Amino acid sequence: MDKRISRCIELLEQDQAIYYDGPHSGHVLTHAQGRIDAGTWADYMNIGMEHGAFDMTGLAEYMRGMVDAGPTRSGHRTPTVIVEAPVNGIDAAHVRYNAWQFRQILGRGVHGILLCQAETADAVRAFVESCRYPHNTLGVDPAIPSPMARMEGAIRAKDGGTDAAGRKWLGIGTRGRGSETTAAPVWGLSTEEYMDRCDPWPLNPKGELLLGVKLESPEGVANCEEILAVPGLGFAEIGPGDLSLSLGYRTIPGEPYPVEMQAARDRILTARRNNGVAFLQGCTADNITARIDEGVRVVAGHSEAAAIKGRAHQKRKLPV
Repeated sequence: MDKRISRCIELLEQDQAIYYDGPHSGHVLTHAQGRIDAGTWADYMNIGMEHGAFDMTGLAEYMRGMVDAGPTRSGHRTPTVIVEAPVNGIDAAHVRYNAWQFRQILGRGVHGILLCQAETADAVRAFVESCRYPHNTLGVDPAIPSPMARMEGAIRAKDGGTDAAGRKWLGIGTRGRGSETTAAPVWGLSTEEYMDRCDPWPLNPKGELLLGVKLESPEGVANCEEILAVPGLGFAEIGPGDLSLSLGYRTIPGEPYPVEMQAARDRILTARRNNGVAFLQGCTADNITARIDEGVRVVAGHSEAAAIKGRAHQKRKLPV
């Protein structure tokens, strides 16, 4: 395969930690800012649309600015860009009703999406399915009738079967044709190549799409084992802000967390290990080496100093 489109996936394949920058309550989405962020110290830029403006025109210009200023020093066309979507992953219905958000975001040429407030495995399956083209079938229930059979009236089972590991299969992808003509040029691919490679990694080893979930409610923690077993997820995090609020804390507790939050964090960390999903947590220059040794592979905190120290600790070779 040619060089990875996503620098983050290339690094995660090497078990290297990745570091992000960018606000959770929006970002300056202009061509000029894209040019600036093309030279970021971070491995990816986070675009916070959960609380920031849902600005697709600005996002398109931002991505165009990154391409115009590229390539990066690591040889990638742009840094990775991951968007926090506005929809909450409370249940499958919420996600499916708002799947248009994922289509709009992916159509601008970004490299990943984070689903916030993920609370059930069915919601997360709907999220993954909404981000996939129907011709990409890795992880899809093989018992689903063929397209020809469905054209003749065959009905899909409401509850799919499970794979050899006991995990529930995915349904068919629901992302439609149309936005590949705007997204593919950002990735530097033909439309056909884009439609094959814009598929979730590591479910698809050749995929370039990084999908994540934020478990930030009591329900999300309670269901974290089922959620993180859903095929197609690349990373997961505890959301200490919203989780602490739901537990009655008016301000976000610092580390060490209160006992109930630490228990939730450790439970999610264990669940991610059992399912090969990278774990995201805020880190500082003071604790980055310990966090990496513990298994953190996606680093929040917007700290270049932590990134420098963490990269040195892991003897990273890929240029920033």
